[in-house]
Amino acid sequence: QVQLVESGGGLEQAGGSLRLSCAASGRSFGIFAMGWFRQAPGKEREFVARITWNYGNTFYADSVKGRFTISRDSAKNTVYLQMNNVKPEDTAVYYCALRSTVALDYDYWGQGTRVTVSS
Repeated sequence: QVQLVESGGGLEQAGGSLRLSCAASGRSFGIFAMGWFRQAPGKEREFVARITWNYGNTFYADSVKGRFTISRDSAKNTVYLQMNNVKPEDTAVYYCALRSTVALDYDYWGQGTRVTVSS
């Protein structure tokens, strides 16, 4: 079993920055990719960004491209989401997810961390 623990959420003013972290732990697991998703009040969960573990290839939702940066520390099994120039529409609960193999969808999820951006 794999546990994902997010941290770094909070309240920020529009135009500010936040950095989210997600640490993965457990027994004998592999990582193909890790990603960040978010769910705003009254909306469905949406993809934000993902990074492949071996090569660090990244992909972003159009809504965050140029403002958010996903990165990883392989030695710590940790993924980060640097959020710059945040907007009120970035307000959501942010979840990290782990995809253990290329053949599977994201199979482990964190508990979420809340981000609130005030205007």
